[in-house]
Parts: sequence; C-alpha cells; structure tokens
Amino acid sequence: MSKIYHVGIIGGGVSGVVTALQLANYGIENILFEQGASLVNGPPFCHLHAGGNLYPEISDEQCKLLMRQSIEMARLFTQSIDQRPTFISIPKSEKFEVAKIENRLNMLVEHYKQLIDEDPANAILGAPEDYYKIYSKEDLVALAEKPTVKRPNTHDEWISNAIKLIDYNKLKTPVFIVQEYGWNLFRLGAQAQIALNRTEYCSLKMNSEVTNIKDVRNLNLGYNWQICTKDSVYKVNYLVNSCGFNTGRIDDYLQLKAERLIEFKAAYVSKWQAIAGLIPELIFHGERGTSHGMVQLTPYCEDYYQIHGMTMDITLFENGVVQSKGNEVQPEFNEGIKQKLDRAWEEDEVKTRTEKAIEFVTKFVPSFKTATVGGPPMYGAQQIPGDDLNLRVGDVSFPYRSYARSEIVKASSALTAANQIILKIQEEEIIPSTLIKSNRNSFLDSISKNEIDKLASELAFQRGYPEAMAQLLIEVQ
Repeated sequence: MSKIYHVGIIGGGVSGVVTALQLANYGIENILFEQGASLVNGPPFCHLHAGGNLYPEISDEQCKLLMRQSIEMARLFTQSIDQRPTFISIPKSEKFEVAKIENRLNMLVEHYKQLIDEDPANAILGAPEDYYKIYSKEDLVALAEKPTVKRPNTHDEWISNAIKLIDYNKLKTPVFIVQEYGWNLFRLGAQAQIALNRTEYCSLKMNSEVTNIKDVRNLNLGYNWQICTKDSVYKVNYLVNSCGFNTGRIDDYLQLKAERLIEFKAAYVSKWQAIAGLIPELIFHGERGTSHGMVQLTPYCEDYYQIHGMTMDITLFENGVVQSKGNEVQPEFNEGIKQKLDRAWEEDEVKTRTEKAIEFVTKFVPSFKTATVGGPPMYGAQQIPGDDLNLRVGDVSFPYRSYARSEIVKASSALTAANQIILKIQEEEIIPSTLIKSNRNSFLDSISKNEIDKLASELAFQRGYPEAMAQLLIEVQ
C-alpha cells in the first residue's frame, strides 16, 4: 500500500471509534482496524456513570471526573442515552453509610453546577437541584400507595413505581433517586459505525486482525510504522493502541512492558413483566466479591432486564482477574474464560448463572422470582492500568514517540482519551497545531434516529440478543 495515513488505530471498541471520529471531525486521515464484524463489541456498558454513584468505595475526585467525562460523551452520542434515573440504596446488612452517599451527592451537585457554568450545554442531566432526591421510610410508605404511572415524569413517580416492588424494610433509609442515565451500547456502536463508514477521513477495516507492527521510525521512509495484516501492510505516522484488554499484544510487537490487570465479568439478560409502568435502574449496594455483593437491575424495552450480581458465582469469576508478571506482556486467562470470550458459553452455565442472578435480585425485589432467562450473557474483559482493581477512570500513556496506548476502564473516558491523543499528535507536528476544539461532531450529528434504530437492532440480533435491547425506554427529547 503506497498511501500514508496520519494515524493508525488498532481496535474498534469505544476508545478506538471515538478517537477515529474525533480525528475525522478535524479532517485528519486515519485508518481503523477491527478484527470483528462490527464496532463496539467489547465489554458491556449500560449506564453513564455520571458521578460514580455505583462505586461507594472510589474517591470523590474519580466521581467528579466520571461526571465530566460522562456528560461529554452523552453530548456526542445523544441517541444512545436512556433518560431514566437510578434508585440508589444500602441494605441494612452492609457497612456503607447513607450519610456518605448523601454527602457525595451534594458534592456532585456543586460540581455539576460548575460544569454548567463552564458551558450551559452541559446541563444534560436536568437542573442541578433535580440531580437527586432523598426519600425517608415515611415517604416510601406513602408513595407505595400512589397509582402506577406508565411513563413516569417526576422523581416521585419513578420511586412510586419502583417501591411497590421493593422490600424496603431491608434497606437503610433514606434512599435516593439520582439522574444517572442508561447508556445503550448497541446504539452507540450503530451511530459510530454509520458515521465512520460515511466519512472520507477514516478508512474502516473490519474483519482485519493485526498480525505485526514494524517500527521504521529511524529509517527516514516518510512514515513511522508499518501495520501488518494477513493480506496487506499499511503505513502510518502515528500509532494508537486501543485494543482494550489485548493492549499487551501490541506492546509485545514493540517489545514494551507495562503493568496491568485484566478482569472478566458478565451480566445476565432476563425477561420479567413487573407492573404496567417503567421503573428506574435499581442499585442495592454490597461488598464486591462477597456473597452479598452489589445487586444491579437495569431495565430495557419490552420487559427485558440486565442483572449484575457482584459475587463470584454471578458477575465475577474464579480466576477472573489476571495480572501481568515477570516477562509476561499480555496477561492470559485460563481456557474456560478464553472459551467464553470466544462466545462459546456452555448452555448449562448460562442457565445456572442467570437463574442465580434472578434469585439474587429477589432478596430485595421478591416478585422478580417470576423472571426467566431472556438471552445470552453480556460479557467481556476490561483492562485496568497498574494494580488498583478499584480504579474506574482510565487514561492514555505515551511510552514511545509516535505511539499512544489508550487504557480506559469505563466507556465514559473515551472522549478524554481521544482528545489527549490528538494533543500529543499535534505536539509531535504530525497534524496541525491550529485545530480548534469542538464539542460537536458533524458526522455523528448527521445520522438520523431511524438509521440508528435499524442498525442497532441488526447488531443486537447478530450478537444473539433481543432486538428490543437496542431501543431506548424513553425517546430522546
């Protein structure tokens, strides 16, 4: 291939596609390699993390950064955001303190106000005074008597629908409703794939596995790297490693070593007809990895629900965390987990783990016992740079000249990572330093809702999931 690209990106997950989209938005030619048949087909995500409310153990600084990053991503991918709130609670059995949750929420309200002061368009979570609402036990008793609302519009209506189903006597009070929205990965993948296929600035190489990287930076060839696939060699000036949990494989080609953790997790798809009205996402906090880990129930269209149960026999797995050590560049899972990553789950295990997940939810939502298996698990592996398993915000590292390694932990960090990479490429004078930062992306903005609906449904179907899971519970206003 004689063409020289400014940037070569390996990996079509969230980080890779957002980097490619940002470069294309600035008119910078790039080439993106994805070994699969579609984009954003890695670890599942189902909510924005706009404030880190699902992680009582992380620092306030991580929470504030997650809020900023989530808002930035939601502004780019509006048609993938489900504008339903999240119910946050602490069971009486748990050590977490309600007061700490409330203090953090107050801190996040102040931070949200600052973000809106910086740019009024950041007010995507509603008014700051509506970011959360607190409910006493007396409030819950009263709201449980209110009629069901098919499409809730207020915090009280959301809580009223939910509390009819929840055994709130097992919960510490007060409880909270928070403007922590849902995030649909099928829709984000569809919007990104349509946009990248349309732009002349990105050459999208699907079903293309990178087999080698050759460093030619010192050979004065007019480019810095050769990216090799089975059939071709591509020339690029800047190399971006966005391979998710496989970043170590690219490092191996470059004889680089870095400390990293990789974690395999799964969520389970169920079908359950509760009441004739929508409910928020439900969070019952618990200590990760114990028999009473966090319970998370995420609603989708047509009575489908995704379940996380942060125990070793539901979402977490024995030997599900591996760490780089010695001369090992890419940590390796055992054969059982590799088999799952290759989409080869045993049917019995799918049934057993999903049924355990359903049973786990019934501790707090007794009528959930009527739920059934609704589809295959949603699963994947995520990398965590360093050795802190509680890290929830990712970053980018630049171990070599003209080489970036994207190491995001949550999808919400993708735009921050992309912008850091673009700044570095500018510093190295591979692209102009005069680019003006934009909070919009013209390629994404040009795609209609109907186009996203269609391709998102196709992606869900191709991956074996109910097509309803590709639609939003609440239409974007």
